[in-house]
Order: sequence, then C-alpha cells, then structure tokens
Amino acid sequence: MKALVNTPDEPGYVALREVADPQPGPDEAVVRVHASSLNRGELRLLASRPEGWRPGQDIAGVIARAAADGSGPAAGSRVIALAEQAGWAEAVAVPTDRIAVLDDRVGFAEGATLPMAGSTALRTLRLGGNLLGKRVMVTGASGGVGRFQVRLAALQGARVSAVASDRHGPTLRGFGAVEVVPSPAAATGPFDLITESVGGQRLAEAFGRIGPGGTIVAFGLSSGEPTPFAFPQFAGGHEGARIQTFMSYAAGGGLGADLLILADLLANGQIEAEVGLQVPWTDLRQAVEALQKREVAGKAVLHITADATI
Repeated sequence: MKALVNTPDEPGYVALREVADPQPGPDEAVVRVHASSLNRGELRLLASRPEGWRPGQDIAGVIARAAADGSGPAAGSRVIALAEQAGWAEAVAVPTDRIAVLDDRVGFAEGATLPMAGSTALRTLRLGGNLLGKRVMVTGASGGVGRFQVRLAALQGARVSAVASDRHGPTLRGFGAVEVVPSPAAATGPFDLITESVGGQRLAEAFGRIGPGGTIVAFGLSSGEPTPFAFPQFAGGHEGARIQTFMSYAAGGGLGADLLILADLLANGQIEAEVGLQVPWTDLRQAVEALQKREVAGKAVLHITADATI
C-alpha cells in the first residue's frame, strides 16, 4: 500500500512511498483511510522525527478488517479514529478503544476534524466539572481546539468568553460565546474555568481572571514564551484556584466513547466541523504552508486516494 513517510532531510516534508500493509494486533481494526486532518503539533514533528517515521493521527474511513478479539465496529462500518501515528496512509491499524462509528449524515472530511481537537476540547472542559451556569474563558479561541471548546461549553450551559481577534467574533458568537475579547484582561470575570493554550503573557493574564476555587487548564504553549507569575496572583480574590496541565497522550482511556459523543453531536448539528482547506494527500505541502501562514480558518484536511502516484 502507499503512505506518506517522513523525509526530514529532503524538500517537501514527506514522500509518498510503498510500505507494508498494517499488521493489526488482536484488539486492533484496520481502517481504510478516506480523510485525515492536520494538527499543528504533528507538523512540528516532521523536522525532528527520523527518516521513515509515519505521521498522521486524525482519520476517517471504513473498517477494512475488524479486530480479531471481536471488539470494536464491524467490517464496512464508517468510523473516525485517533491513531497514534501512521494515519497518512491508505490503511492503518488502530486499537478499537480509539475508534467510533461515524453517522452516514457526516462526510469523511468533516469527521476527520474531530479526533484530536474535539477530544482535547471535551476533556479539558470536563476538568471544570459541571459547567451549567459557570463562567468559562477560552484563550486561543480561534484555533481548532478553541472553537470546539467554545461550542461545547456553551452547549453545557456555560457563559463563555472567547479570547480572539475581532475577525473571529461573528463565528465565535455564533458558537455561543457571550463576548469575544482581545485578551484575558479584557474579559468579564472572574471565571470558574479557563482553558489556556497560548502561554506566555496570556497565561499570566489568565491568573488574574480566575475566581476563588477556579481551575486554569493549561494544555498548550503556542506563543513559545515563558510565563511570569508570582504567588500573590493567587491571593486576594483567587483563593483556592489551581492550575492543571493537560496532555492528550496522558489523558487516560475511554477515547472511543468520547469520539462517539462528538460524532453524534456533529451528526445532530449541535457542533460544527470547520473544514477550511481540502487537498489531495499528494498536495500536503500546500496544506502545511497554508497552516504555517495561518491562512486556514478551521481544519486542513487531506483526502486519501488509492490512485495517487509515487
């Protein structure tokens, strides 16, 4: 079969090559991949991972071979999955506890936007407990995870403040944000939960907006900057507040169940899948450059086609 393989010392990021077919374990199903969305984190790995590494996590497709142990969807089922790697390929083996059935009403491109961004949004918000009537701030709200966080928090009955530039205001308000502000300092607080993915000065400002007993969930560092803070920032109106880090790879089991929640919400029109760019997988470089220039509103999706040439 064909797959995109890492080539860090060559132009073009990756190369399309013939590779061995997947050899699934007893609890793994083989997914014939139709679409895969790109995550900024995995794009950064292209320059650092060795020759031959196989990227690709967010996938949507059809079960080509069900798991031998009887777990997971049957052959022929339409699914989404969060692969650990190697998803930019015609087929990939995925543990069944990382797979969810995709409703026929949802296209593969839309489904492929859910696994990493959607599950991260769902799980970071879950750390805030019951959000009904709570005040929630989402920094980095214009990003893939942030947009899902705004929508999911609003669906749970939270009053959501989104931190993003003005041009994203109409979209984020449409998702349920009650205000869109340029910085955490400008938001109407205090907040019970703040999801923070920027770091640096943004995270320092978030310290001053968290309410007593509130939680800041730090799950990213898109600014690449250190965060200055001091203990007094957690006193005088912030008593009992805490910072909790979130890493998707250490978030525990139950991923398939969370993916099914997201897939059902998408099928029922309760959340939106924003596909900002769709290209054949042979045009990966176009998608990477568009993401690096921040020209894509939403997710960039690769369409995996069996007739691609090497």
